[in-house]
Parts: sequence; structure tokens; C-alpha cells
Amino acid sequence: MENELTAPFPILGVAAWSGTGKTTLLEKLLPRLGAHGLKVAVIKHAHHSFDVDQPGKDSYKLRSAGAAPVLVASRQRFALMQETPGQDEPDLAELIAMMEPHHPDLLIVEGFKAWPIPKLVLYRDGIGDAAILTGQWVEAVALSAPPPIDLATSVPQLDLDDSEAIAQWVVAWVNAKHDTVSLDTMSSDTGSSNTRS
Repeated sequence: MENELTAPFPILGVAAWSGTGKTTLLEKLLPRLGAHGLKVAVIKHAHHSFDVDQPGKDSYKLRSAGAAPVLVASRQRFALMQETPGQDEPDLAELIAMMEPHHPDLLIVEGFKAWPIPKLVLYRDGIGDAAILTGQWVEAVALSAPPPIDLATSVPQLDLDDSEAIAQWVVAWVNAKHDTVSLDTMSSDTGSSNTRS
């Protein structure tokens, strides 16, 4: 049994087979979570080589010349580019640690199915192995049709096409996680109250 990856904020994986609509759902979910007052960070796994830089740009030239990492910054955003030669897969624990200074209320991790983090599993009928719906890290499932296999009765079943209901579940899940953190803090520090309003 693997130990859960932890951080000072709740981490929720969104796991699904390719073609299920993870990114499409997140595009609908993120504004709804923001409207509930949540600051949400995202780590997205890419199964292929990608580049956020463009050939011919100064930052691309500097990175190609050996600078590592390269940080490009403007008034509106910054991007940190780090080459990872020889790395088979990204280390999720390291990526989570990189999010800590940003103090999100929630970190959503898209992909990284095998990592030990609580997960909202998406399943579209006929896409991939239904076994993804089971396992110790499954917190809830969002389905496009009745589940093709028996699920634990403790696992909430949501409609994959109802982003508002999914957002409501995520907000309740985050609030429960924050309450747990607050209660743990209160029990270890009886002199102060540390609850979320």
C-alpha cells in the first residue's frame, strides 16, 4: 500500500482514459470553482514531448544554448522551462512541492493515474478499461452511463455531463478536507481556533 502524497492544500486527481473529456470538463469546472471562491492550481501530465517555447525566440535560443532552467517573465505571466533529459516520467511529489509557494485552495492533478492521491475518476461508456473506477484512491466517479461494473456504495456517482453537480461535489470535498485539517490543527493546538468560515 502506497502512502498518500500530501501538501498543505487538498490534492484531487482527475483520472480518465484518453478521449473521455478530462480537459473539456476542467474547462467548465474551473470557472465554477472560482465562482465558489476557490483558488485552483492544476498540474497536467503530458504523454508526449511538448514545448511552450517557440524556435527563433530569445528564450528558445538561450535554452538551446544550455541555460537550465530558463524563466521568461512579463507583466502578465511567467513561464519556467526546465529540461528533464533521461527522466522516464515526471515526479509528481516534486511538482506538488513547486505549487506550495502559490498557496492554492485546491490542486487538481490531471493524469498521473497510478499515483497515490485522492481521485475523481471520469468514465465515458465504451472508452478504456472500467477497472479504473475501482481502487483505494477513488473518491467519486463521474459517468456518462450506468457503471459497467459494481462500485463501492461509499463512492458517489456523478453525471459526467453535469459540470455544476461535479463542481458542487468538489467544493464539498474541499471543504471537508479543510475541516479535517482545521480539526487536526485544533486538536494539536488547543489554545487556538483555526476554522474556515
